[in-house]
Amino acid sequence: MVCMGNICRSPTAEAVFMHRAARAGLAPYLEIDSCGTHAGHSGEPPDRRSQQAAAQRGYSMEGLRARRLEVEDLDYFDYILVMDEDNLQRVLSRCSRPEQKAKVRLLLDFAPELGEREVPDPYYGGRSGFDRVLNLIEAGTDGLIAVIRERHGL
Repeated sequence: MVCMGNICRSPTAEAVFMHRAARAGLAPYLEIDSCGTHAGHSGEPPDRRSQQAAAQRGYSMEGLRARRLEVEDLDYFDYILVMDEDNLQRVLSRCSRPEQKAKVRLLLDFAPELGEREVPDPYYGGRSGFDRVLNLIEAGTDGLIAVIRERHGL
Protein backbone atom coordinates (compact mmCIF):
# COMPACT_ATOMS: atom_id res chain seq x y z
CA MET A 1 0.00 0.00 0.00
CA VAL A 2 1.57 3.28 -1.10
CA CYS A 3 0.77 6.97 -0.60
CA MET A 4 3.02 10.01 -0.29
CA GLY A 5 4.16 10.19 3.34
CA ASN A 6 2.98 6.83 4.70
CA ILE A 7 1.22 8.41 7.67
CA CYS A 8 -2.46 8.58 6.60
CA ARG A 9 -3.78 6.61 3.64
CA SER A 10 -1.29 3.78 3.15
CA PRO A 11 -1.00 2.77 6.83
CA THR A 12 -4.79 2.89 7.01
CA ALA A 13 -4.92 0.60 3.98
CA GLU A 14 -2.34 -1.70 5.56
CA ALA A 15 -4.33 -1.94 8.81
CA VAL A 16 -7.68 -2.45 7.06
CA PHE A 17 -6.29 -5.04 4.66
CA MET A 18 -4.52 -6.94 7.47
CA HIS A 19 -7.74 -7.06 9.50
CA ARG A 20 -10.00 -8.05 6.62
CA ALA A 21 -7.53 -10.58 5.22
CA ALA A 22 -7.28 -12.23 8.64
CA ARG A 23 -11.08 -12.31 8.92
CA ALA A 24 -11.20 -13.94 5.46
CA GLY A 25 -8.66 -16.59 6.51
CA LEU A 26 -5.98 -15.27 4.15
CA ALA A 27 -3.47 -13.93 6.69
CA PRO A 28 -1.19 -17.01 6.57
CA TYR A 29 -0.75 -16.50 2.81
CA LEU A 30 -0.07 -12.77 2.75
CA GLU A 31 2.63 -10.33 3.72
CA ILE A 32 1.15 -6.85 3.96
CA ASP A 33 3.12 -3.62 4.26
CA SER A 34 2.85 0.07 3.46
CA CYS A 35 5.21 2.83 2.45
CA GLY A 36 5.39 6.30 0.97
CA THR A 37 6.97 7.80 -2.11
CA HIS A 38 8.62 10.45 0.11
CA ALA A 39 10.79 9.87 3.18
CA GLY A 40 9.77 12.97 5.15
CA HIS A 41 8.00 11.00 7.88
CA SER A 42 10.23 7.91 8.01
CA GLY A 43 10.11 6.23 11.40
CA GLU A 44 7.01 8.12 12.55
CA PRO A 45 3.76 6.41 13.56
CA PRO A 46 0.62 7.03 11.52
CA ASP A 47 -1.15 10.36 11.95
CA ARG A 48 -3.14 10.30 15.21
CA ARG A 49 -6.34 11.17 13.34
CA SER A 50 -5.87 8.15 11.09
CA GLN A 51 -5.27 5.99 14.14
CA GLN A 52 -8.38 7.31 15.89
CA ALA A 53 -10.64 6.83 12.87
CA ALA A 54 -9.29 3.33 12.30
CA ALA A 55 -9.64 2.36 15.98
CA GLN A 56 -13.29 3.40 15.96
CA ARG A 57 -13.86 0.74 13.30
CA GLY A 58 -11.76 -1.89 15.04
CA TYR A 59 -8.53 -1.55 13.08
CA SER A 60 -5.18 -1.35 14.87
CA MET A 61 -2.20 0.63 13.61
CA GLU A 62 -0.08 -0.26 16.61
CA GLY A 63 3.56 -0.73 15.69
CA LEU A 64 3.25 0.75 12.20
CA ARG A 65 6.00 3.18 11.23
CA ALA A 66 6.41 5.23 8.08
CA ARG A 67 9.02 4.21 5.55
CA ARG A 68 9.90 5.11 2.00
CA LEU A 69 9.26 2.86 -0.99
CA GLU A 70 12.44 1.01 -1.88
CA VAL A 71 13.33 -0.38 -5.30
CA GLU A 72 13.46 -3.85 -3.73
CA ASP A 73 9.74 -3.55 -2.90
CA LEU A 74 8.97 -3.54 -6.62
CA ASP A 75 10.46 -7.01 -6.95
CA TYR A 76 9.43 -8.44 -3.58
CA PHE A 77 5.70 -7.72 -3.48
CA ASP A 78 3.14 -9.19 -5.88
CA TYR A 79 0.80 -6.18 -5.63
CA ILE A 80 1.90 -2.54 -5.33
CA LEU A 81 -1.31 -0.65 -4.61
CA VAL A 82 -1.22 3.11 -4.77
CA MET A 83 -3.75 5.58 -3.39
CA ASP A 84 -3.71 8.28 -6.10
CA GLU A 85 -2.58 9.12 -9.64
CA ASP A 86 0.31 11.37 -8.58
CA ASN A 87 1.92 8.68 -6.47
CA LEU A 88 1.07 6.07 -9.10
CA GLN A 89 3.23 7.99 -11.57
CA ARG A 90 6.00 8.33 -8.96
CA VAL A 91 6.00 4.57 -8.36
CA LEU A 92 5.88 3.73 -12.07
CA SER A 93 8.86 6.04 -12.68
CA ARG A 94 10.90 3.88 -10.28
CA CYS A 95 10.07 0.69 -12.16
CA SER A 96 12.90 -0.46 -14.40
CA ARG A 97 11.24 -3.56 -15.85
CA PRO A 98 7.81 -4.37 -17.33
CA GLU A 99 7.12 -7.05 -14.69
CA GLN A 100 7.50 -4.41 -11.97
CA LYS A 101 5.10 -2.04 -13.73
CA ALA A 102 2.55 -4.83 -14.12
CA LYS A 103 2.26 -5.07 -10.31
CA VAL A 104 1.43 -1.39 -9.80
CA ARG A 105 -2.24 -0.41 -9.64
CA LEU A 106 -4.53 2.01 -7.91
CA LEU A 107 -6.24 0.41 -4.91
CA LEU A 108 -9.61 1.63 -6.11
CA ASP A 109 -9.19 -0.33 -9.35
CA PHE A 110 -10.47 -3.17 -7.13
CA ALA A 111 -13.67 -1.26 -6.34
CA PRO A 112 -14.95 -0.11 -9.74
CA GLU A 113 -18.49 0.14 -8.36
CA LEU A 114 -17.43 3.30 -6.50
CA GLY A 115 -16.80 5.24 -9.70
CA GLU A 116 -13.71 6.78 -8.11
CA ARG A 117 -10.08 6.11 -8.85
CA GLU A 118 -8.28 7.89 -6.03
CA VAL A 119 -8.24 7.77 -2.24
CA PRO A 120 -7.90 11.49 -1.38
CA ASP A 121 -5.33 12.71 1.12
CA PRO A 122 -7.20 13.64 4.33
CA TYR A 123 -4.22 15.33 6.00
CA TYR A 124 -5.37 18.94 5.64
CA GLY A 125 -9.07 18.30 6.11
CA GLY A 126 -11.37 17.49 8.99
CA ARG A 127 -12.56 14.30 10.62
CA SER A 128 -14.95 13.45 7.78
CA GLY A 129 -12.01 13.09 5.40
CA PHE A 130 -10.54 10.28 7.48
CA ASP A 131 -13.91 8.50 7.56
CA ARG A 132 -14.22 8.84 3.78
CA VAL A 133 -10.73 7.40 3.34
CA LEU A 134 -11.74 4.41 5.44
CA ASN A 135 -14.90 3.86 3.40
CA LEU A 136 -12.93 3.89 0.15
CA ILE A 137 -10.15 1.67 1.48
CA GLU A 138 -12.61 -0.86 2.88
CA ALA A 139 -14.23 -1.18 -0.54
CA GLY A 140 -10.86 -1.43 -2.30
CA THR A 141 -9.50 -4.07 0.06
CA ASP A 142 -12.69 -6.15 -0.16
CA GLY A 143 -12.33 -6.15 -3.94
CA LEU A 144 -8.65 -7.02 -3.65
CA ILE A 145 -9.43 -9.96 -1.35
CA ALA A 146 -11.93 -11.29 -3.91
CA VAL A 147 -9.32 -11.03 -6.69
CA ILE A 148 -6.62 -12.72 -4.59
CA ARG A 149 -9.00 -15.58 -3.74
CA GLU A 150 -9.83 -16.06 -7.41
CA ARG A 151 -6.33 -15.67 -8.88
CA HIS A 152 -4.56 -17.76 -6.27
CA GLY A 153 -7.26 -20.30 -5.48
CA LEU A 154 -7.54 -19.36 -1.80
